[in-house]
Formats: sequence, structure tokens, C-alpha cells
Amino acid sequence: MPLNLPQLRAFLAVVDAGGFSAAADELGMSQSAVSHAVASLERELTAPLLIRATPVRTTVLGERVLPHARLALSAVRSVEQLAAEAAGTMTGTVRLAATPTVCQGLVPGLLRHWREDQPRITVRVFEGDSGEVESWLVEGTADAAVLIDPPPGPGIQLATDGYRALLPRDHPLAGEPAVDIGDLADDPLLISPNGCEARVRTLHRLAGLRFSPTHRVRDLATLISMVQAGIGVTVLSEVSRALVPADLVLLPLRPRASRRLVLTGPPDRPWHPALRTLAESAAGHLARNAARPAEGQPLLSGGGR
Repeated sequence: MPLNLPQLRAFLAVVDAGGFSAAADELGMSQSAVSHAVASLERELTAPLLIRATPVRTTVLGERVLPHARLALSAVRSVEQLAAEAAGTMTGTVRLAATPTVCQGLVPGLLRHWREDQPRITVRVFEGDSGEVESWLVEGTADAAVLIDPPPGPGIQLATDGYRALLPRDHPLAGEPAVDIGDLADDPLLISPNGCEARVRTLHRLAGLRFSPTHRVRDLATLISMVQAGIGVTVLSEVSRALVPADLVLLPLRPRASRRLVLTGPPDRPWHPALRTLAESAAGHLARNAARPAEGQPLLSGGGR
């Protein structure tokens, strides 16, 4: 039997999902059918592609086959796009990766809009830190991502996300309309090394201040809990506002700084056909907004505006 697309699709699903059972759920097939498809592919290539462990790993040959398999399925999707466009319909599943703050503050609005505007397209969300999101997009684990300040290229800018100071509501500066970062110099600074640290470091440099965080906390919920407990203050992006409890305030920060949140596909492979439809849908939604939101407000935080 020659190589075929179901074999390649099963192989990629097992690699991306980390196991046969999860791949079967992803593909809507039985686990035995997925195992059979991968085994038949290995028989055709006369060598194993996977190490059956937990999680499943690729062999040396499997790692070499992986990018070619992704490219083959990408080409098939492009053909499917042509057919879908000719028929005036678009279906499929798009795997969307984003960071925790974007997943919680921006993605729900996107999903709500797409569910109403493109009900035949399924979007599955994968949450990871910035490095994971970028690598998933490059490796093909994700079909799309909301990237932070990507280099110029194709994509749809979803929001201009400003930085804010997160303070307890009983903090002396909590009632101010905005806060200078220098005014926080006496407060212990909490920072997330996988979040805003590079930009907060730049803000300190621009203000002529020494950057010296007291605590580095990876988990956003822990960071917020520590501010609630009065352990210190932190800097978050505006898209995090949905996560801020009532006993904390998120205030504009001076000097002003922001980041771009851009919906895009892989830089070196054809995009998933349905992703172009989703991007155009998001762009049309933004264009229909009667009034552009102020800087830092997520453009798609709700359904329609």
C-alpha cells in the first residue's frame, strides 16, 4: 500500500497530542484505527517513526519525516480551500495558541464572535508561555497564534495592549488616574519572568530607575494573589483586566508602553485554509466597530460592539 494522507494525519496527531488515545479523540477515530494507520505508515517506510512511551516521542527518522508530513497536509488544505471557496463554504478545525493573559482576556471574545460568524469552523485553544506559543506555531503543533509584537508580516492586529500598575485598592496611589513607575520605587516589585519582565525593565531604564524585582513568579494567579496579600505591586497588560479581583486596581502607567496582539499563521508554511477565513472575519468585525476603543482595551473583549 502506498503512503496516504490518513496515515500522515494519524502520525501527526499522535505526535502533537503526545499519545494514541488523545490523537484518537482529536481525529474522532478509535484508538485502534489510529494505531493501525501509524503502523501501516511505518511498514511502508520499513522503520519505526515513534517510540511508544508516555508521552510518545519520535525516532530519528520520525523527526525527519515530521516537517514533510506537515507540508503534505498543508498542501492538501490549500486544495481544500480552493474547493471550499468555489462552493462558498469553509469548514475545519483550527488549533489556536496564545499566552495565558491573552487566552483569558481576549480569546473568549474571539471565540464568541467566530462561533456566531463562522459556525462551521471549530477553534481549539492551546495555552502556553510566549516561547511555547511561538515554537508551536513554527513546529506545526498550532495552526495559528496570537503573537505579541511579532515582526512585520501577514496577520491581523487584534489589540494595542497597554501596560498597567496592579495595586491593592487600599494602596496610597490607588485613587490616582495614573501612576509614574518611579512612584512605585518603594514598593516591593513582583514580576513574571515569562510575562512583561523585558518591557518593565525597559520602563525602568527609560525612567532612570534601577530594575530590582523582589520576587519572580511564573504563575499569573499566584502573582495576583501576592498583590492581594500586600506582598508587593506588579505590572500587567490591560488585557489582564478580566482577571483582576475587586480588591485590586489596574492603573495606567507612566511612561506609557504597549504591545501589539496579532493573529497570524506559520511564517514559512501555507496557512490553514480556515484560518484565512477567521482572520478576515476578525478584520471585518474590527472594521465595523463604530468607535475604536481606547489604547489598551481589547478590541474583541466581547461579541459585537
